[in-house]
Amino acid sequence: MYTNYPVVNVRLDEGAYMPARAHDTDAGADIRTPTDFTVPAHGSAIVHTGVHVETPHECVTLIKSKSGLNVKYDITSEGVIDEGYDGEIVVKMYNHGDRDMRFFAGDKITQILIMPVRYPLYVHVMEIKGGERGSDGFGSTGA
Repeated sequence: MYTNYPVVNVRLDEGAYMPARAHDTDAGADIRTPTDFTVPAHGSAIVHTGVHVETPHECVTLIKSKSGLNVKYDITSEGVIDEGYDGEIVVKMYNHGDRDMRFFAGDKITQILIMPVRYPLYVHVMEIKGGERGSDGFGSTGA
């Protein structure tokens, strides 16, 4: 069992659920919905989770789709929460499937991952020195 966990401060609005990993070694912590909602077929829904996280210094909190929802039901969600943001996590759920998807309070809807991040300085240049691939992409390797 892994016991050297970093600490992430979390504030919950009334009715919100604490982010939690199903297993000690899971990368993501599940986020649950505090309310019932529906994501219409080929549509989207915005979900207020009532969860606020204090992203550690030099980290980013990523909102990532739950693989089960993605593979089984065509439901996706993605997002980036920067270090300085302490507001509520709001998730946009996308339904790429042909039927409405109903969620109920307490259902897992997405997951968050907290990852280290670099803060590069972006510099405008006239030329980019690429690798052997150059500007070839989008199927250039035959896939």
